[in-house]
Amino acid sequence: MSEMITKSGFVTIIGRPNVGKSTLMNRLIGQKIAITSNKPQTTRNRIRTMYTDDRGQIVFLDTPGMNKPKNKLGHFMREESESGLKDVDVVCYLVEPNPFIGENEEEILSMLREVKTPVILVVNKADTVKKDELLPVIDAFSKRGDFAAVVPLSARTGDNTDELLSCIFENLSEGPMYYDEDTVTDQPMKVIAAEIIREKALHALSQEIPHGIAVVIEKMREREDPGKNIIDIEAVIYCEKDSHKGIIIGKQGSMLKKIGSNARYELERELECKVNLQLWVKVDKDWRDNSKSLKNYGFVKE
Repeated sequence: MSEMITKSGFVTIIGRPNVGKSTLMNRLIGQKIAITSNKPQTTRNRIRTMYTDDRGQIVFLDTPGMNKPKNKLGHFMREESESGLKDVDVVCYLVEPNPFIGENEEEILSMLREVKTPVILVVNKADTVKKDELLPVIDAFSKRGDFAAVVPLSARTGDNTDELLSCIFENLSEGPMYYDEDTVTDQPMKVIAAEIIREKALHALSQEIPHGIAVVIEKMREREDPGKNIIDIEAVIYCEKDSHKGIIIGKQGSMLKKIGSNARYELERELECKVNLQLWVKVDKDWRDNSKSLKNYGFVKE
């Protein structure tokens, strides 16, 4: 395929929290790499994935939702989002099918006016409204930004995502293939495993607690028993309060068992082998405002 590669480049996906950035990226590359949930600010780090076909290679950067930071973790996430606008070839700006442009959207639009690279306006969740309801949305945003293209689509169903890929390739220049054609992400497996566990916790826990948890993989190694394809994973779920620890563990360990069972199922699908998963819960008070903790959990770059 390398002889057929004609175009390549880096493409960032930005937008407010919970507009479907991770769902879209997973849909585009045809594989789940970024975790998703209906809770805002699910994505905390920039996640890099690759899409390759006969037209070339797109390296996607999924970023945390743009929001006003409330703690040191929030500042880190904001920096991750803003840095995603630098040194890329195309920006995909994801919005919902609502013509109202609030303060957050205005701030993002203001940032995009300073961007020199092509910006594609992507109206997600187009399957939730009638087609004629998309026109006021497109009109409202087009009056406030200069877009190389406008693509309504549904990340959930995949409708019109091929059109977005075509628009991206049209705005890329000729270039090399940065990754092997079979590579879909450069995320280490330990990071992916930790994120899978965090996703299952997000799904199982209440609104308040998920923002205050972090997952660290303490051990991940293949068992040496001959003929047994088993990976042992030991992970710690960190939370900010003693009361949260009790909720995460649940009555007689029921909630932790639920999180572990759901995570194990997906890990086995991802790793294509049996997984022996052991989870612990520890308290790290106010870790989201603690520089040392943020560094230990991988949220502060050297």
